[in-house]
Amino acid sequence: MENGAPAWKFRGDEGLFAASDITVRSILYQLMANLDAGDGRAMVPLGHGPAAEDAVVDALRSAKFNCYGPTVGILPARRAIADYLSRDLPYKLSPDDVHLTVGCTQAIEAILTVLARPGANILLPRPGYPYYDARAKHSHLETRSFDLLPDKGWEVDLKGVEDLADESTVAVVINNPGNPYGNVYSYQHLKKVAETARKLGIMVIADEVYGHLAFGDTPFVPMGVFGSIAPVLTLGSISKRWIAPGWRLGWLVTNDPNGFLKDTGAADICSGKIQEIPCITCPKKPGGGMSVMVKLNLSSLEGIKDDMEFCIKLAKEESVIVLPGIGFGMKNWLRVTFAVEPFSLQDGLGRIKAFYERHAKR
Repeated sequence: MENGAPAWKFRGDEGLFAASDITVRSILYQLMANLDAGDGRAMVPLGHGPAAEDAVVDALRSAKFNCYGPTVGILPARRAIADYLSRDLPYKLSPDDVHLTVGCTQAIEAILTVLARPGANILLPRPGYPYYDARAKHSHLETRSFDLLPDKGWEVDLKGVEDLADESTVAVVINNPGNPYGNVYSYQHLKKVAETARKLGIMVIADEVYGHLAFGDTPFVPMGVFGSIAPVLTLGSISKRWIAPGWRLGWLVTNDPNGFLKDTGAADICSGKIQEIPCITCPKKPGGGMSVMVKLNLSSLEGIKDDMEFCIKLAKEESVIVLPGIGFGMKNWLRVTFAVEPFSLQDGLGRIKAFYERHAKR
């Protein structure tokens, strides 16, 4: 009590605070805070993805989307997506079958809100996107993690899924093409996943890289962003109007596992350069998406205790940002994003090699 006024009765939910401690965004902010302002080199962002520019600018300048749109997305965008997806289906989708969200964060919130009920649980992949855990906690939905198998191209441990599931399990999350690990599952493996889910009587949440029809994890996206979807989809091929069509919607447009990234050879550059750095190992060359998980070999380094310390020191000494695996449930792994220009990618990986050589155990 202060000056005779009663104490505030509001109290934060400690459980939610704990659940949100480890997120991609919070870790990214922590790493950015450790950059050396005196380093004259440009920062190389190998920890997060790109964004769209020209298509959004054109949509905003058209003044056709200056409005409060419907919560499910404006009709031209939903119609364009429905028409595009219908090309590969034996039936035609309606715009009413499409629900647009402002990035994957809102998509996860909508899905978990629908699934949540007292006593229910959901199965999540490890490594995986940490926001599922935080949002599930908010919805009083229990989470259980099953392993992905790096030595088998990050395939789902189907036996692990069966062992975790019970009568209260409502869904399993499958990420394909994979983020953060960069895999693309075969048709045969996806069929086995579907058969397992059917046997268990649970829903499959297909959290695909191209499944979030929006532009990253921004908290606010103007209506013009959704207005830019239709013209891009009608192109039917890679558009230079996107910084990296290998990401999000652009992957859906091209049906190319790496889109623009494949054209620039980014995946090849990334996997090739990683082989030159003894302290990290890539179990499988990325086949889709924009990132790859690599194993950190701490035994070859001096004075670095874990993946978080590695990333903090790397940011401070080399102005390179990569994300620690702890943010995805994989301690002492790293996520490296290769959705940057080839020159920057080579420069960034070269700096990681120099960092290793400076900290290598003698």
